[in-house]
Amino acid sequence: MAYKIIASQCTGCSACEFECPNAAIRMKGETFIIDPAKCTECEGHFDTAQCAVVCPVPNTCVPA
Repeated sequence: MAYKIIASQCTGCSACEFECPNAAIRMKGETFIIDPAKCTECEGHFDTAQCAVVCPVPNTCVPA
């Protein structure tokens, strides 16, 4: 399983990009996207997905 970013809610703040231990998040256009092939939901690094923890907009980084 992987996380995804709801594009219509993403503010482009980039907080998630720097927190991802797998470098799975990148800018595409005006928002960020998560590469599902790289996303491990932070398993082995953190107890919870860090993109969801640091995102300032609730429910923007969600399980796919």
